[in-house]
Amino acid sequence: MSRRLLVSSFAHENDLLAATQAAREHGYTILDAYTPFAVHGLDKAMGMRSTRLAWATLILGISGAVAKLWFQIWTSATSWPVNVGGKPLKSVPAFVPVTFEVMVLFAGVGTVLLFLAMRKLWPGKKPAFIYDGATNDRFILVLIQDNASFVVEEVRSLFERFHLVDLEERIERV
Repeated sequence: MSRRLLVSSFAHENDLLAATQAAREHGYTILDAYTPFAVHGLDKAMGMRSTRLAWATLILGISGAVAKLWFQIWTSATSWPVNVGGKPLKSVPAFVPVTFEVMVLFAGVGTVLLFLAMRKLWPGKKPAFIYDGATNDRFILVLIQDNASFVVEEVRSLFERFHLVDLEERIERV
C-alpha cells in the first residue's frame, strides 16, 4: 500500500506557520512539519492535540518516589532495623534527598524511553522521510493527498502567497 504526499518547503518559519493555517482552513490533511528548530504555535496551527507525555512523566516520577520511599522505610525499619544513637527508624526527612534523586531518575529515563516507544524510534530504524534541508535551513510541510479532489495546482497557488520555495509530489510506501 502506498500514499501520495505533497512536500512543500518554505524559507522562513512565519511562512510555514501561515501556510499551515491556510492548509487547515482549506481542509487539507497535514501529515507533519519538519523544521530546523522549534516553531512556537506550529502544533496549534497543525491542529494537534496536546500530548499525554507530561502526565506519563508525572506518573513515572511519583511511582519512582513512592517505590524508593517504601524501599528505604522497609530496609531501615522492617528488614534491617539498626538503632543508631536513639534516632527513629522511620525518619522520613533523612530519606528525602535520595527519594528526590530517584524520582528525577525514573521520570527522566522513563520519559525518554516512552517517547522513543511512542514514536517507534528503535535502534537501526531507517528514516521515514528524507528531504535535503529539512533539518538545516528549510521549513517543510507535508500534506497527504487523501481524496480525488486534491489538485496540486490549487495547493501551489495557495502556498505561493507564503513564499513557497519548492513543491514536490512523492509516493511513500506504507
